[in-house]
Amino acid sequence: ICAIAHVTAKTMPHKDAECRKGSAPNIHDPATRELSVVVPSYNEENRLPLMMDEALDYLEKRQKQDPSFTYEVIVVNDGSKDQTAKVAKEYCKKYGSDKVRVISLEKNRGKGGAVRTGVFSSRGKKILMADADGATKFADIEKVEEGLKNLQPWPEGMAISCGSRAHLEKDSIAKRSYFRTLLMYGFHFMVWFLCVKEIRDTQCGFKLLTREAALQTFSNLHIERWAFDVELLYIAQRLKIPIAEVAVNWTEIEGSKLVPFWSWLQMGRDLLFIRLRYMTGAWKLEAKKCN
Repeated sequence: ICAIAHVTAKTMPHKDAECRKGSAPNIHDPATRELSVVVPSYNEENRLPLMMDEALDYLEKRQKQDPSFTYEVIVVNDGSKDQTAKVAKEYCKKYGSDKVRVISLEKNRGKGGAVRTGVFSSRGKKILMADADGATKFADIEKVEEGLKNLQPWPEGMAISCGSRAHLEKDSIAKRSYFRTLLMYGFHFMVWFLCVKEIRDTQCGFKLLTREAALQTFSNLHIERWAFDVELLYIAQRLKIPIAEVAVNWTEIEGSKLVPFWSWLQMGRDLLFIRLRYMTGAWKLEAKKCN
């Protein structure tokens, strides 16, 4: 298995995008906004409007209260086959392209690949990952911001604050089938055993990173689908980036792209390969520098 993991390991994906220079915003450039919100979206024409309305309403009110607060929302259309891009571009017209930007990928790369693309094009001192379904109330950004603040002083400006649904686990188990509960516990065990031991909920899509932490972690990221969160936190722990886990409100929204058995199977394979590929040296961590 180690040999297969090593031989089949791919080199750093899309490295050209990471190093691209020019007029487009780039993670290597100095920050020009207080906050960047990256929203990965795949066939989200129905769920995206609710999330965007809530997020932009909050961000606009916050900016009125504090004019020094600047933000941008980056919607990454991950090869959608519906009207996701069209829906997102309506917000560009309403709020202006300086506040809302849409990046469209020709082919579906997966949630991790979409988030990575948005992060590399961000301008914020802090970068928030937020799911398009709006399952986490956007105002809970204040909770993850507080979690980030409590980690200070940040080593080399790096820190990560993760939203967590772990406190809701008992309620969610009551609503799940025995099979899905078994899959959940199996996945949690594999995450703990192979990769990340100190974070109870690695999969919540509400994570806030400093710009420096985003550069270091996403520049080394290989997994582009569901297990990318685990590799992200695995990289962060290997680089000794401090991580906070903060309880947030969460509501299950219909329309999930996660197919219980096959998605968990793919994630299990990815977890094993994350550990083996770093262990055998097929994947190596490289330090990146901001300009």
